[in-house]
Amino acid sequence: MDLKSIFMGLTFAFMWASAFTSTRVIVTAAPPLTALVIRFALSAVIGIMLARALGQTWRLSRNEWRVLIIFGIMQNALYLGLNWIAMRTVEASAAAIIASMMPLLVAFLGWVWLGEKLRPVAVIGLILGVIGVTVIMSVRLQHGLDLFGMILCLIAVVALTIATLVARGAGGSRNMLMIVGLQMAVGAVVLLLPAALMEWGQPIEWSWTLIFAFIYTVAAPGLAATFIWFLLVNRIGAVRAATFHFLSPIFGVTIAAIFLGERFGLSDVVGAIIVAAGILMVQLARLPNTAAQPAPTARTESRS
Repeated sequence: MDLKSIFMGLTFAFMWASAFTSTRVIVTAAPPLTALVIRFALSAVIGIMLARALGQTWRLSRNEWRVLIIFGIMQNALYLGLNWIAMRTVEASAAAIIASMMPLLVAFLGWVWLGEKLRPVAVIGLILGVIGVTVIMSVRLQHGLDLFGMILCLIAVVALTIATLVARGAGGSRNMLMIVGLQMAVGAVVLLLPAALMEWGQPIEWSWTLIFAFIYTVAAPGLAATFIWFLLVNRIGAVRAATFHFLSPIFGVTIAAIFLGERFGLSDVVGAIIVAAGILMVQLARLPNTAAQPAPTARTESRS
């Protein structure tokens, strides 16, 4: 893995983890689904316009349309929709920890559903991940963590897991930014009716903090992080790219503590480290054995 890939992975992990803090700011001041529809609509317009300016087209293959529609529904509408509703009562750091289980669930579902083999170290990593999340959530529940909100976050991470499994075949498209913009549009369309039915007439508490958080959420986690993720998957593969998720629980808890003043106790530190170690073990165990692979061709080596 070269330095550019490492930088891309670190940038993605930071942006992905920071989204929970900016989301927490937004949903405590505005109706969550309404704000999410606006975010998706803006991201879609910006993404599609940039894609067209770069010469990309929306004349996609059948597989690309399949991926972006499923990804738009499962990640944008279900995962983010449920998460944004939950984060009205669930702290950003708790939501980040739950969402960080995604790589563990991908490995687990690949094992029990798709018949993929797991090395012993990956099984140990899965166990560690469960232990780490249990340590954090058990203490958080004692300190007033909303149980219903936590359940919504758990359902959301399952949806994210399915989206990730579907997106395995999304790399390599020349219209990647267009795909990102269109899957944002799918999310906006799917959530438009629920937002209107559930949140019509709810007030918005305007502030500069809300405006900044919204702009950041649209630009960084919304467009940039998604685009970087697809580029990273295309560059180093889905398994290697997902390795960077081990930083998410650490980044998520730290960013929420710094900017929102959320709880940052010993159980959070220990649990986040255990979860991160579990994710790293699972992802490293899933890496292909490069020693058994043939030497790369000159064309592969010249790719920048």
